[in-house]
This record gives sequence, C-alpha cells and structure tokens, in this order.
Amino acid sequence: MVVFFQSCKGGPMRRVLPSLPSLTVFEASARHGSFTRAGEELNMSQSAVSKRIAGLESWLGTQLFERVRQRIVLTEAGAHYLSRIREALEIMEEATMETLSFRPGGVTLNIATLPSFGNHWLLPRMAGFTALHPDISLNVTSRQWPFDMMQENIDAAIFYAEASWPGGPSDRLFGEEMTPVCAPGLIAAEDTAALDLLPLLHHRARPRDWKHWLEAGDLNSTDAFRGSRFDTFDMIIRGARHGLGVGLVPSFMAQEHIDARELDRPFQRAMPTPGSYFLVHPERKIEMPALAALRRWMLEEAKTAQGPEVHSPKE
Repeated sequence: MVVFFQSCKGGPMRRVLPSLPSLTVFEASARHGSFTRAGEELNMSQSAVSKRIAGLESWLGTQLFERVRQRIVLTEAGAHYLSRIREALEIMEEATMETLSFRPGGVTLNIATLPSFGNHWLLPRMAGFTALHPDISLNVTSRQWPFDMMQENIDAAIFYAEASWPGGPSDRLFGEEMTPVCAPGLIAAEDTAALDLLPLLHHRARPRDWKHWLEAGDLNSTDAFRGSRFDTFDMIIRGARHGLGVGLVPSFMAQEHIDARELDRPFQRAMPTPGSYFLVHPERKIEMPALAALRRWMLEEAKTAQGPEVHSPKE
C-alpha cells in the first residue's frame, strides 16, 4: 500500500508504507516465533498469517523469515525491520491511548522524571494534585538519561543537576543530603569500622559519592570504590533492605523505609550534595494553564516538604 499526502508545494507526497494489519501480523509472528501462535493472538488462521507475511515479503522484495524445521527465524533484514516497526507500533499505540484518555474540557500533561524521585517524592503526592485539578491528567514516564523535550513531546521534566537546565525555564525544587542506610541490625550505631568489612552500594551515575562522604568524616582508610553499582536509588534501597551492603542514598528517599523499620541509618552524619532537583519545561509552553497549575503545586509541595531553605528562582 502506498499512501499519498499533500506536500507543502501542492503536489502529492508518497509515503511508502505497507498496510497496518500486515505490520501487526509481522510483529506478532516475530514475537512468538510461530505463525500459529500469532494467529491465535490475532484470531486468524495459520494459513491467513502465512499469506499475510508472504504478501508483505513480496511487497518489500525481501525475505523476513527463514523456515527452520517447525520454527520461523528472522532473517537479518527481518530483525532490522522488526526493531523499527516495533518502535513505530508502540508510538502509535501510546498516541492512541493518550487520545482515548482525553475528556471534554480536560487536558493531559506529559511529565518525565528520574525513576527514584518519581517513586519516592512525586507519586505519593500526585493524589493531592488530581484532587485539586481533576480536569488535568498526568502521563508520567521515568527517564534516567538525557532527553529532548522538543522531540519527545514532554511538557515538564524533573532532573538533578548542579545548575539549572540551559534549554528552557526551570525552577529549583530542593537540594538533597546523602545518608548511609543498611538492613536493621547490620551495623551498630556509629561503627565506622564496619564499613571496612561490608560492601558499599553505589549509584552508577554518582561514582564518587561514597568517596566524598568518607573523606568528610576522615575515613580515608576505607576503600571508597569497592562494592556493587546500580542504575537507580530504588535498587540501592532494596539491596540495602535485603542485606546486600550499605547504601548511600538521598535522605528523603530512605525516610519512609526508616520510619517503617525496614532500614537503619547507622550514621547520623548526612552529606549535602552540590546538586538540586529542578522542574523544567519548554519555553513555548510557559503560558499553558495546566502547566502553570502543575508548577505552582510542585513548588508549594517542595517548600512544605523540605522546609524554608527551599527557593524557586526563575531561571
């Protein structure tokens, strides 16, 4: 199937696309490694699936599957096609679900947040926002690495840095303090010698945090870099709860587990970090009423939760 669109110059613009049902059948067949199982999922016969794949291969002029005994295996071209088609299908599905969620008079904001910040700070407070603004739906995604707010249709994002994001207006929410945590009873209070015997749990993006904490306490004899590394503070907290070692995590993320006696804070000394959490949004969306409501709410929540030291300068 070739779909025509009107170009900006008035002539037709060709989109070289096969039919969506063919792509759906291809993705299901590749995922299952079986035409029969793909047919069961899609309520089609095995022969109908096979014919659809044959038609797609003929349309593309390339073989997507090899038949090996009772199995189907992707060819090199098929594996490449699958990686791109699967991504496209996921984008279309997400866009469709977002559209289905629209309500008359309502609006949806897409928010990106660091995973552990989202779990420990944002999500426990979101019910308060939705109660104040029932007409605003929040789509929240977790992001560990840099992103492009223009390309990814993100309305607001929360990130950690030593300075505000240069790509748009931002507000500082609050800073953080790092504190060691471990399973209850693993370390006696202020027993620094135990740190020489236990694994240290590190955040992959902050490999020097333990070194700085130890140096601040004149504990230079301890090997600051030994132990395991993890992508998120959530993983460190969970590992510490299960006795994997001693984690160094933001105090506000660990507090609920300390209060529930799932974690101990064996050392009372906390280490302020040079960074802060910021709320950022694209310049072009600064006048959006829903975004303005979210920004006001987050700044107030940050001020209430973190105390009077929190400020929110406009960058």
